[in-house]
Amino acid sequence: MHISEGILSAPVIITGISLTVVGVGIGLKKMDYDKIPEVAVLTSAFFVASLIHIPIGPSSAHLILNGLMGILLGFSVFPAILVGLTLQAILFQFGGFTGLGVNTFNMAFPAVVSFGLFRFLTGSNHHYMLMFSGFLCGIVGILGSALLVALSLVSTGDVFFPVAKLIVIAHIPVMIIEGLITGTAVSFLNKVKPEMLAAGGG
Repeated sequence: MHISEGILSAPVIITGISLTVVGVGIGLKKMDYDKIPEVAVLTSAFFVASLIHIPIGPSSAHLILNGLMGILLGFSVFPAILVGLTLQAILFQFGGFTGLGVNTFNMAFPAVVSFGLFRFLTGSNHHYMLMFSGFLCGIVGILGSALLVALSLVSTGDVFFPVAKLIVIAHIPVMIIEGLITGTAVSFLNKVKPEMLAAGGG
């Protein structure tokens, strides 16, 4: 989902930075001190999962785990993903710095949507409903990110429309994989540490 350096137009970059600043501000305000270790662990998981990527034109396809991160962190996913992307930009030049705001928003906002969707669907707290909700949130996280990446590219120029369409299509298998991972993780956490699911949304 990283959009490469030098691709995006100035208005798109500025919009991405502005939205990310707002998201990070809300995330930091909502983050409890005792939740910092959990945020750090999930940031590490995001960092590792998104290192293995397949280039697709000016972007790439890879696991993000943003659906799972959104379920567990809520708005705190914004600073978590920002830190992960910053480290990747410094250490591996993935995405670069000009697109950091856009890349962060494209991955973090769908995670927040996944958090809201999970809370909406799991009122009954039934095990299989939790698992299905996790599966759906994993799909929504990737689908939302793919659509936002496509929108970022098309907003930069119509010449990117074919690539934007390819990015969405290429992420369909990733959506299923992330759905399965997220559903399985939610099922496991519900058995061993259900308070993590109940306390999500910092």
